[in-house]
Amino acid sequence: MAVHSSSSRRVRLGAVGAAVAATALALAGCSSGEPGAAGGSEGEASYGEISVQYSWIKNEEFAGEFYAEDEGYYDEAGFDEVLGISGPDTGVAKLLSGSVQVALSDAASIGAAIAEQDAPLKIIGATFQKNPFTILSLADGGNITFPQDLVGKTIGVQDSNASVFAALLRANGIDEGDVTVVPVDFDPTPLMNGEVDGFMAYLTNEALTVELAGYDVTNLAYAENGVPYVAETFSVTDEYLADNRELLKAFLTAEIKGWTHVFTESTDDTVALVEEHYNAAAAESADGLEAVFGALDPTKTAMGLEAEKELISTEETEANGLFTISDELQQQTVDSLAAAGWEVTTDQLFDTSIIDEIYADSPELVDYLP
Repeated sequence: MAVHSSSSRRVRLGAVGAAVAATALALAGCSSGEPGAAGGSEGEASYGEISVQYSWIKNEEFAGEFYAEDEGYYDEAGFDEVLGISGPDTGVAKLLSGSVQVALSDAASIGAAIAEQDAPLKIIGATFQKNPFTILSLADGGNITFPQDLVGKTIGVQDSNASVFAALLRANGIDEGDVTVVPVDFDPTPLMNGEVDGFMAYLTNEALTVELAGYDVTNLAYAENGVPYVAETFSVTDEYLADNRELLKAFLTAEIKGWTHVFTESTDDTVALVEEHYNAAAAESADGLEAVFGALDPTKTAMGLEAEKELISTEETEANGLFTISDELQQQTVDSLAAAGWEVTTDQLFDTSIIDEIYADSPELVDYLP
């Protein structure tokens, strides 16, 4: 295993250097993002800097991205920097404004934007093959086991997850007026204090937090209750996809290599890597959730890594490679969105041609398991 390093090509510029760099980037932005566009030598891809919106804080959900950076795969692919931006954020608004080039989002958020706003967005790959969302409750409290158990209950839902919760209600024929929604943050304390009956959570995150606090929990998993869509989706605008296919191919190749390390390296090593990046994010911004939440719990981080592997690795990815989305899973995704009231077609929502090209050109990348 390579030694983790935070150096790579990153250079922190002073005020003058930043101004010069901004001018250079503005000039580079006038040309295509294809090989050589950012000033690389002929025949060598050089893509400059891109920004990637993370759906959540810099924890184990982005371990593959951390490996891609620290193992030099972004550098190898031709990027000066891949700037990962902490969430929570669906990335939809930032994609449409052009402030980020890629967002790790989810099918409900992207599908809703397409259906309701005719947003020119595409999902080009998915880290999570299974929907990680759940309605978390206490076994001796709300004990929400079936969708109809939501009726008459008070559910804590974060603003950024409102559309996803609406999808669950619609998919199960539950009127929004039959459920009391209380805005909450991502700390599940209101659930443990009995202030809400259920709490919008990730199976790999808050569900583990409450369990580790000593509570018996009940999970109403979205994937098993009418909303089996893909999540942590690599999402881009149609225009960016059309103009930057080689860049995105290089980026996704680096991502595949990074996520392969999650499956081949020891859990302890990956936990240490996650802690390094999480702590760096906390130090960079006192207002960020990493700083607000405080130090990571290594036990929970290890449990989260194991739980997310079950969402990432399926029989289909073992056969076809990470981030692939089979025709069947694409159809299941749009069917679940339709049940939630968002009508989109697979062609409107997905374009997995770049992933297909990667594995056609480099079939050795398919094998990510040790």
